[in-house]
Amino acid sequence: MEVENISKEQKRGMLENVMRQFDNAADVIDLNPNIRKILSITNNEIVVHFPVKMDNNEVEVFTGYRVQHNNSLGPYKGGLRYHPTVDLDAAKALAMWMTWKTSLAGLPYGGAKGGIQIDSSKYSMAELERITRRFTYALGDNIGPEFDIPAPDVNTNPQTMAWILDTFMSTKAPAERSANLHVVTGKPIGTGGSEGRDRATGYGVFLSIKFWAENKKVNLKGKKFIVQGFGNVGYWASHFMEKEGAILAGVQDADGSIANKTGISVEKLWEHTRENNGSIQGFPFASPIESDYFFQLSCDICIPSALGNQITAKNASKIKAVLIAEGANGPTDVEGEKVLLARGVDIIPDILCNSGGVIGSYFEWLQNRNGEIWQLEEVLMKLEKKLNESFNKVLQTSKTRKVDMRTAAFIIAIERLERTYVERGIFP
Repeated sequence: MEVENISKEQKRGMLENVMRQFDNAADVIDLNPNIRKILSITNNEIVVHFPVKMDNNEVEVFTGYRVQHNNSLGPYKGGLRYHPTVDLDAAKALAMWMTWKTSLAGLPYGGAKGGIQIDSSKYSMAELERITRRFTYALGDNIGPEFDIPAPDVNTNPQTMAWILDTFMSTKAPAERSANLHVVTGKPIGTGGSEGRDRATGYGVFLSIKFWAENKKVNLKGKKFIVQGFGNVGYWASHFMEKEGAILAGVQDADGSIANKTGISVEKLWEHTRENNGSIQGFPFASPIESDYFFQLSCDICIPSALGNQITAKNASKIKAVLIAEGANGPTDVEGEKVLLARGVDIIPDILCNSGGVIGSYFEWLQNRNGEIWQLEEVLMKLEKKLNESFNKVLQTSKTRKVDMRTAAFIIAIERLERTYVERGIFP
């Protein structure tokens, strides 16, 4: 199966997955039934249809989504993706994961997600700019620096955020424009972005693996790892793993899969993808393999960094890795996870493993809000400290409660939200 192709059943499966993960943790902590009701639903589901003039002067109508799950801890926070699989169910699942992720990380944020149902490869840069700006205008005040703060996700990037920022600021009175710089995070450095935000998610994935290895007294040097998805997250995770002495043995993306048991140079592959529209196809220093065989590659660590529901009951039994580090959101479904856990495979769950991105976003938001500029070393140091705290909490809860790491992470996230509702009560 290609990384990019997700069926309707799988998207529904993602929503079902996140609900089952939530229910499982809620059962363990005997969550207050009223709070369970609140956290089981999304606060707002926004669907916008908007026309855009194409380069050939034809008008196309696009559908955009923004699902705001919960904001009891602070403004909604979450990415915008441009992908054919974007719909209400997918956005709801991803928004809920964001709520758990920000809560687990101890950030003053809630969770949201959204995007446009589009194959961005079929549009010119000028068309994508117009689509993005029109989407931003259609969303209007459903986003805002103290209300809902989007960020890059699948097929969106700092340039996308710069267009959103400029469009949003243009709708404000001149005296208010500079006060809206933190309406999005993941911006280019020259537009108020933060040093280190580009690598924050991938660096966080690497740090999670490093903390796991230290805890297990495992040396990462010489360990083989495979990566599904070689975009921003997959590249940076691989970059830091290689620096630690680990060996990249296989990579899969939407166009196919490659392997080399003696190792693939991360920088050479990245250079190759930059020259080939982001594709790993045709890389001369590795052999193409059948995509269905990818998860069966001999390795110690598997880093799924593409889309959801990639590891299932069908392929989980064939995975050779002793550790799955979830760089993507929801890459392992519930049934697949059961198979892995029964086999003694460790899983660093997505809401912990890839939370470096939202922590990096929080740092950017803080800098914009306070008119500060932090150096790269400072950002990476703060990121490591925050992630280390989260990792240790999850590990401790996992041991105390005698549960797997995902359930432990959910417990910590849900208990923080529960405390907020107990303390504040429900209006009116």
